[in-house]
Amino acid sequence: MFRGFTTPLTGRTERDESGVSSPWAFIRTESGSAAVLLAGTLAALAWVNIAPDGYASFWETRLSVRLGSHGVDMDLREWVNSGLMTLFFLVVGLEARREFDMGELRDRKRIPLPLLCGLSGMAVPVAIYLGVNAGGPSAHGWGAAMSTDTAFALGMLALLGSRFPRRLHTFILTVAVVDDFLALAVIAVAYSEKVSWTPLLVGAGVLLVAGFVRRTGTRRGGVYAVLGIVAWVAFVHSGVDPVVVGLIMGLMSYAYPAPRDALERASGLFRSFREQPTAELEREARQGIALALSPNDRLQRLYHPWSSYAIVPLFALANAGIEINGSLLSSAFTSPITLGILLGYGLGKPLGILGASFAAERLSRGRMKPPVGWAAVAGGGTIAGIGFTVSLLIATLAFDGRQLEQAKIGVLSAVVFAMLSTSLVALVTARLPKARRARALLGTAESVVDLAEPVDPDRDHVRGPLDAPVTVVEYGDFECPFCGQAEQVVRELLADFGDIRYVWRHLPLPDVHPHAQLAAEAAEAAALQGAFWEMRDLLITHQEELGVKDLLRHAQDLGLDVDAFREALRGRRGAARVELDVESADLSGVAGTPTFFVNGRRHHGAYDIQSLSAAVVAARDRAVLIDGAWPGSEC
Repeated sequence: MFRGFTTPLTGRTERDESGVSSPWAFIRTESGSAAVLLAGTLAALAWVNIAPDGYASFWETRLSVRLGSHGVDMDLREWVNSGLMTLFFLVVGLEARREFDMGELRDRKRIPLPLLCGLSGMAVPVAIYLGVNAGGPSAHGWGAAMSTDTAFALGMLALLGSRFPRRLHTFILTVAVVDDFLALAVIAVAYSEKVSWTPLLVGAGVLLVAGFVRRTGTRRGGVYAVLGIVAWVAFVHSGVDPVVVGLIMGLMSYAYPAPRDALERASGLFRSFREQPTAELEREARQGIALALSPNDRLQRLYHPWSSYAIVPLFALANAGIEINGSLLSSAFTSPITLGILLGYGLGKPLGILGASFAAERLSRGRMKPPVGWAAVAGGGTIAGIGFTVSLLIATLAFDGRQLEQAKIGVLSAVVFAMLSTSLVALVTARLPKARRARALLGTAESVVDLAEPVDPDRDHVRGPLDAPVTVVEYGDFECPFCGQAEQVVRELLADFGDIRYVWRHLPLPDVHPHAQLAAEAAEAAALQGAFWEMRDLLITHQEELGVKDLLRHAQDLGLDVDAFREALRGRRGAARVELDVESADLSGVAGTPTFFVNGRRHHGAYDIQSLSAAVVAARDRAVLIDGAWPGSEC
């Protein structure tokens, strides 16, 4: 127990970064939607086998939307596949942009590996499909055997819980984004109808206009909605699948962390509204809050739940219906279409992803490594064999009648095979000795560092062993109630782990906490007398006592030279030190408190004891693997 900790605290807080700018929020949404997607698939199978005529006639119902002599006329299945799925690919584009701007791919050196894995993970299944269907009329359906279903794959991977490291989710998400992008290009080029060039050029021109409007800084959603709809209609009439419009619009939406000055402006507008609650100030406050977030954040928050919980399950309901009978099953599993899709996904995906990762590491002489170990890459490769959504979409474009039914059997069989093979990889890995299991799951690649200013023991306030394998940095505000709740978790974490180096950095938020700046300077004034941690612990546990008189009383209770403390406080001798921490927070994109970094990697999501402990254990295991042999092992 550390000095100043008088009682063991076991409380926990479940405050979560619910914005979808966090990759974990994206993954959680995809994980939850997997159950809804599965329900939609089962509902389609039940419906078509109970009332096949009703299922077919419903989805073949025509729906026409016209404006004067112009309009779009499609059946309900086409409206789902070409209309609603445009929003699905909008979300894919948004997440691709987020990964490029704020995620793993912001380190541009990391782009080649997922790109290679995405390409190889599509090329190998296609080669297997073409090999099985060589010379036959079904060879043109090769596109149905190549693309991973992001939602379904991440959802099934989440069911395995802690059997695979969290970083695998992000790696597969990145590979799947590349996969989706390439699949959409295949749809647009290989599976579109006869192209009509005039509307295609009109649609492309409208998208260029949208890009120009974006560069002017316009953030009015209605403008982009109108441009997107016009481009979509033009692509429908061109014969090119219009879902490409969603992906391009998503890629245009930049992602960035909320700037601190924008947050301060938003809180100022809210205070103005609080003092004078008028309709005009209410509108300005809402606009100020919205402008603090990136367009990517706001669009993902708006469309991602709809895409995951409504559009994709509705797509499954419209396309997964197969009349299952003995005749179909016997013909399907002797059909080159079914076998090509099953083997493409079941063998081609893991071979493609594993092979690309292995070749990249060997050819680069270790400079290009997957972010996880080889067992995790293998598990990611097998779970990537779930090719539900885009695979069915391409199958409906490439086949009809009996061939389409056989393709659907292949897609559904590949889902089951991927789940079983991934579970087998997890089971075998779990039986390895601890050191080998850690290496197999975590690997030895260096992590992307989110902390812009490295920890410096000569400058930072450090608690714990200086040579500890894990460093936890917290940006905090002494008046922030969430920091007060997190303090209980921090104390429990430090009590449970003896090999953590803990660093406190100041991030006072004076626009919402009027005493925070003075409290931070008081901690630095105490540091001049060698009592930073004692003062820090008092301030974080007495958040209602941060006035000048309170601070002087705290100094007296700690046995400090009160006159020297008062002079340091009056002369603001700690202000420059606090400002250094604030500047480092800005460089790292930190705008709120508390924000934690574990070995330089920002901790997203809940900061309860379980989540932070899991992050610490993973960081410690990775540090041991990179720095040397596992304690007590021969590895």
